[in-house]
Amino acid sequence: MDHLIIEKIDQAIGILNEKDIDLWLTFVRETTAGGDPVLPLIFGHDLTWQSALILSRTGERIAIVGRFEAETAQRTGAYTTIHSYDQAIRPVLLETIDRLAPRQIAINYSSGDVLADGLSHGMFQVLAGYLEGTPHASKLISAEGVVGALRGRKTSSEIQRIKAAIGVTNEIFQNTFEYAKPGLSEDDISRFMHAEMKRFDVEPAWELELCPIVNTGPESPIGHVGPSNLTIKPGHILHIDFGVRKDGYCSDIQRLAYFRFSGEKSPPAAVQRGFDTIVQAIQTAVEAMKPGIRGVEVDAIARQVITDAGYDEFKHATGHHLGRLAHDGAGVIGPLWERYGDTPNYFLEAGHVYTVEPSLFVERYGIVGIEEDVTVTPDGAVYLSDPQTEIYLL
Repeated sequence: MDHLIIEKIDQAIGILNEKDIDLWLTFVRETTAGGDPVLPLIFGHDLTWQSALILSRTGERIAIVGRFEAETAQRTGAYTTIHSYDQAIRPVLLETIDRLAPRQIAINYSSGDVLADGLSHGMFQVLAGYLEGTPHASKLISAEGVVGALRGRKTSSEIQRIKAAIGVTNEIFQNTFEYAKPGLSEDDISRFMHAEMKRFDVEPAWELELCPIVNTGPESPIGHVGPSNLTIKPGHILHIDFGVRKDGYCSDIQRLAYFRFSGEKSPPAAVQRGFDTIVQAIQTAVEAMKPGIRGVEVDAIARQVITDAGYDEFKHATGHHLGRLAHDGAGVIGPLWERYGDTPNYFLEAGHVYTVEPSLFVERYGIVGIEEDVTVTPDGAVYLSDPQTEIYLL
């Protein structure tokens, strides 16, 4: 029995009532080949045959699965009614929907939220075919509001798991900066951190080859790219973007250090100014984060600190949801650029967990980027670990 899944299903039923939606249907098959992103939240296992997970605003929790997965559904402890079938899901699916008589049926498609877009086009066609000729064919609506709220509003158990992942991440960062020295390459740093993940028995928060992202000095490529053979030298900024997955939940943190020349006691003024600007941008944004503010408003606050200081505007969002994935949830703390759609207009809510990660570039030294993980409470945002407010001098 997974108590976290039971928590999330209870939460989902509350969201259905809040949003006045009668029925939420997750319809999947062969999920090892590309499952619905919501499945880990409401089932916790893969499903093979066509399967329907149905939640109603009245509190019904129904799983319709193939015969050989009925016991797995039972063991979740999350579903009060479990139907199994051998040859076809259609009869019991239609009978169940008829009995529930919903005004609308929310299904998992979305143009704006990839994590609410788990119903494949083929499975939509199958479902539409099953409903053809019934009163329910015209009742299908997007479940993006349900999925976004369910994924975004972290329970206390989820936040504790995120904090545990952050705790391991901080230990690995500390060990890494103790290991790092001039002459080591970005690849060396990455290999060390991979060994640390094995030692702590955690997984990378994203693709292993790109986790960590390591940048030393001004020549290192910036972005979602793996480490290179560039070596650390005095006068370099060492920037690391890293996160782990522990017990199903992720961290996502960026830290940086400066390697001094012999006799150099403090960073160059340009490096210190860039660092201080990033810290100010993060702190100002976090101070503004509270329920009811839109992501685009928080982004504008952080972005203005950077540009007012004379730096170029950074070409990414200020932050994103964090949870089961490093990029989790529906909204984004970002600008109204076409690639983000309407997601920057989504409101922050209590229980949301975000990264805050503005960046800038200091000529001759490298990228300055810090990333903090925070949670939104009714009274404002709270850091989930101690933020970096001083440059690590190595």
